[in-house]
Amino acid sequence: MLNIPGRIAGQTCEGPTQRELLRIGSLGLAGLHLPGFFLSQQAAKAADTANKYAGARGFNNAKNVIMIFLQGGPSHIDIWDPKPEAPENIRGEFKPIKTKIPGTWIGEHMPMMAQAMDKVTLIRSMSYTPNGLFNHTAAIYQMLTGYPPDKVSPSGQLEPPNAADFPTAGSHVSKLKPMKDAMLPFVELPRPLQESGIIGKGGAAGFLGKAYDPYRMYQDPARKVTLDDLSLRKDIPPERLKERFELLKGINGSMPDLEKALNKSAVDEYYGKAYDLVLSGKARDAMDLTKETPQMRERYGMHTFGQSVLMARRLIEAGTKFVQVNWPSVANGDPEKTAWDTHAANFAPLKNLHCPKLDRSLSALLEDMDQRGLLKETLVVAIGEFGRSPRMGVSTSGNSNSPDGRDHWPYCYSGVVAGAGIARGMQYGASDATASSPKEKPVHPNDLLATIYYALGIDPDMEIRNHLNQPRELVKGKVLADLFM
Repeated sequence: MLNIPGRIAGQTCEGPTQRELLRIGSLGLAGLHLPGFFLSQQAAKAADTANKYAGARGFNNAKNVIMIFLQGGPSHIDIWDPKPEAPENIRGEFKPIKTKIPGTWIGEHMPMMAQAMDKVTLIRSMSYTPNGLFNHTAAIYQMLTGYPPDKVSPSGQLEPPNAADFPTAGSHVSKLKPMKDAMLPFVELPRPLQESGIIGKGGAAGFLGKAYDPYRMYQDPARKVTLDDLSLRKDIPPERLKERFELLKGINGSMPDLEKALNKSAVDEYYGKAYDLVLSGKARDAMDLTKETPQMRERYGMHTFGQSVLMARRLIEAGTKFVQVNWPSVANGDPEKTAWDTHAANFAPLKNLHCPKLDRSLSALLEDMDQRGLLKETLVVAIGEFGRSPRMGVSTSGNSNSPDGRDHWPYCYSGVVAGAGIARGMQYGASDATASSPKEKPVHPNDLLATIYYALGIDPDMEIRNHLNQPRELVKGKVLADLFM
């Protein structure tokens, strides 16, 4: 009995099972071939998703995403959600300033963003309880994969990244929205996610396989960048590289059709993409910031974060689907130098370091992309793994805090979203009088991830298969369709 493509029971984004492939292996006798079968499956899935969300506001508005991940936990009450009427040990030292969203005020050290708020929606009701004593790595994993970690030590620390991890959002996008052009689908810069000795947790493809890992541009874009892996070696002319590629294609082409299908034509696909990337030079050119004017580079900020955000815009222009800019510091590093993790000191680092850099770079990105027309089709998200405790000097995570320090606080915090049809100049949700918990419209990190997938035309309810071939939901979240105009 022949199942019609798109009607296979238990069908997932991974395609048919090996048993299903073996059962249909003789379709060629009926004039059908495996490549056609897979193409028809893909078309059926796309049609099913399109029918499910036909007419839905915001669905498939985005072509690409810039995720600005402020690792370390920015203080929402001092940046995005000031509470001037709260007691002194909650409201802190900063004064609020007006923004272009009527009735919405933000912290005084974000003046450029105050004038750019007419381009964004400010979410003030992010909220969840992470697994693992409010540990940075556990929270980062939850934020970026949509799943809590399954193994947390008594200290709250996670094990290093492994092949059983849930994939980070950019890896899912890389697989589910494959590139048509010779360009990097998913880029992470300028450094990995990190807490203490745990590096990259929540930032890899996990059980999808390393083919869907990000291209890791772990260099400082404010300095000279070397891209040898994206350059053609001087001792290998294009003709010789092409000969090598054709040889690999020939080896792959000699495999039986069924075996080639089961292996997803890996050699052909990935070597082909690498060949095209090197020869096209698009990725290399996108990362060459010397092609920007000095004035534009200065507008973004001549520091690691600012130049990373500028590089993100250039990558999006060149066709990258998902760019993730990580705040360039270790999550629990020195707050006086780089980290948002303000246990030991909260106000001086925010005033003198964090807010000026974030204010300049994020406002520049929004203005620049809006002027270029890129904001119409690019979803921009700026968020951390959690906020900071409204009350100063208390311990909520087992860490010690100075009298003016703020601890980890996932129960309520803020994020900024813009582009791809997101409402402009709007506040979504609200916190209570002390920014301790949502007063209305709570948003779980999974809801935000579901909305990102939805904006890209991906069904967030779809089923995927993990490393044990077990069915899992892409993300257990609710789409925030009312974020869109």
